[in-house]
Amino acid sequence: MRIGVVAPARTVSRESALRLSAFMALTYPDHEIVFHPQCFMELGHFAGPDEVRARAFLEFANDPGFDAIWFARGGYGSNRILEHVMPQLNVSAGHKTYIGFSDMGFMLGALYARRIGRQAHGSMASSLGKNDKGDAAGWVLGWLIDGDKRGLEPSLADGRPAAAFNLSILDAIIGTKWLPDLTDHVLMIEEVDEPLYRIDRMLFNMAHATQLKGIAGVRLGAVTSVVDNGEKDGNYGFGETIDQMIVRWCREMGVPYLGRAEIGHIELNKVVPFGVG
Repeated sequence: MRIGVVAPARTVSRESALRLSAFMALTYPDHEIVFHPQCFMELGHFAGPDEVRARAFLEFANDPGFDAIWFARGGYGSNRILEHVMPQLNVSAGHKTYIGFSDMGFMLGALYARRIGRQAHGSMASSLGKNDKGDAAGWVLGWLIDGDKRGLEPSLADGRPAAAFNLSILDAIIGTKWLPDLTDHVLMIEEVDEPLYRIDRMLFNMAHATQLKGIAGVRLGAVTSVVDNGEKDGNYGFGETIDQMIVRWCREMGVPYLGRAEIGHIELNKVVPFGVG
């Protein structure tokens, strides 16, 4: 398998790219990973201008020599290239697997909505830390290369179709053409670096989104690095826990809350293929 890495949002360091390349050389020496030079560009917040990031994605996605696209990093920015890249994807793009999470939910959602290739929420190509044992990266590579399901989110064993999004990204694509039809899917969400009142507000939007009518249920992944609302009272100044919030909004949404999912901005971020894994 030949895996291409592009960065539709933020840049990555050459050190992190070398670390992952070395990890793959040790664990899957018969397979190749290629980082597009665009991954290392810097323009303010972004890994190069919008047009450069779009061109890099199209180059690798449309290249029949690559079997998969592993997104390099999240941050912010992939939404800015959707309108340009989606109409230009060719037949070869439809034969690939695309994997990432966080801001890459824009890309995954848009691709899944158009049934272009297959998609999965999973750790990204820059996520292998210096003292990381490589579990999450190994889960991605095992699933991509060998079809190994040991790194999948455990609840997928029930066989129901699923999709996973960062809540902020889901909130942003609700009401747009980039949100896929998730009828009969289990929707998994996770979040990072937000105060609870903003999370509650985004859950309100999720609960009342007409595009999400018909989902099978909701699972909550990790909610990490929660920002203080103000006064610290044990619930970050909000007065309600994240578990209480999700139960309340699922009840208002009229769908079952199915419990926790092992996904998110955490070291052991499990893989969630979109649809049936």
